[in-house]
Amino acid sequence: MAIEGALGMLMGIVALIAVFTFVSVAVWSENRRKERESYYRHETLKKVVEQPGETSQRVLDHFRHEEVRKDLLRRDGMRLGGLITFVVGVGLLILLRALEPDKGLYLVSLLPLLIGGVLALYSFTIRVDPKGKV
Repeated sequence: MAIEGALGMLMGIVALIAVFTFVSVAVWSENRRKERESYYRHETLKKVVEQPGETSQRVLDHFRHEEVRKDLLRRDGMRLGGLITFVVGVGLLILLRALEPDKGLYLVSLLPLLIGGVLALYSFTIRVDPKGKV
C-alpha cells in the first residue's frame, strides 16, 4: 500500500516536470520564431532602403499595411476578450444570485463584469491610424 502511494506521488512529480518542460520549450520556440521573423524583416527593410524607387515604396506600403492589420487584429482580440469577460460576469451574477439570493455573494461577479466592460469599452474607443500609428 505504501508502494502504491509512492508510485502515485512519483507519477505526479513526473507529470508536473513534463508539463513545465513542455511549456518551457513551447515558449522558447515561439520566442525564437519571433526573433527570426524580426531579423528577416529588418534585413528586408535594410535592402529596400538601399534601393530607392517605386518598388521600395510598394514594399514599405505593404509593411505599413501589415502593421495596421496586426493592430486591428489586436484590437479585435481585446474586444472579444472584453465581451467574453463581461458575459462571464453577467452569468456569474445570475448564478450566484439564484443560489444565494439573501446574501450579497453575487456582488463578487462585479469584478469580471467591470473588467470586461472596461476592456470592451477601451477596444471600441481605440483608433487605428491607416498610416500605422495607433
